[in-house]
Amino acid sequence: MSDLGEGAASAGRLLVEAAEPVAGSMARSAAAILYGQAPSGIRLASDLAAALCRGADDLAGAALTARERMRAGAVLAFAVELAATRAAQGRNARTDGFFTADAGRSPADALAEAVVHAARGETDEWRVRHLGYLLAEVAVSPDIDAGVVDRALRTTSGLTGRQLVLLAAVGRRERTPLPMTPLPTDPRAWREWGALEDVTDLQRRGLLDPPPAAPRPGGAALPRLRMADLRLTRRGVLVHRLLALDFVREDAVTAALGDLGLPRS
Repeated sequence: MSDLGEGAASAGRLLVEAAEPVAGSMARSAAAILYGQAPSGIRLASDLAAALCRGADDLAGAALTARERMRAGAVLAFAVELAATRAAQGRNARTDGFFTADAGRSPADALAEAVVHAARGETDEWRVRHLGYLLAEVAVSPDIDAGVVDRALRTTSGLTGRQLVLLAAVGRRERTPLPMTPLPTDPRAWREWGALEDVTDLQRRGLLDPPPAAPRPGGAALPRLRMADLRLTRRGVLVHRLLALDFVREDAVTAALGDLGLPRS
């Protein structure tokens, strides 16, 4: 629970509870977990809970639009959701100094601020869930340092929502096979053209292998690429892991493949 006093704690709790239009009913559950009335058996590490409370308390009096306030509370609620899941899986909060304050501020506080800032401006609101998941995942991942997190956040900010869904599709390929149908080469429909641009851009950014094929001498035909041929690069694995893209809904994956004109295998 926050140590900023009854008034601040109440204001922070109200911020998280007010996220219900974005986070659903779990916003109230997350607020209860953070502010001392968690259901039996659900607990967060005290250091993590305190960092999330500070993030909520700091925003309680900020001048935000109604929707920004909802998204700010929602990103913290989603962090609670995944953190509770990770705790149940035996993945405990890191003990390597991530929660240790230097000049009154810890790396956890800095990351919470960065994630909340990103979420406040995220009009594609399903992505707020995964920003919250990033905060929770880093909190239990001592192999991830601040520089790597910053790189992941910068990379993520430049991706479309459909690109994140396509990364999710490639990342779960082992349990849900991808289509063997070749990707379109020069689609006429704007929707298919835009989806293909998303795939090619992911390859150019080094998130998917193989990279875009270069034109062959003499104008020879390029090999036909299939979704089934694509693999996450190490950079793609980082984004997939930190945003917990395993949790992207299956219907979103089906829709993204449909945008490419591909059937679901």
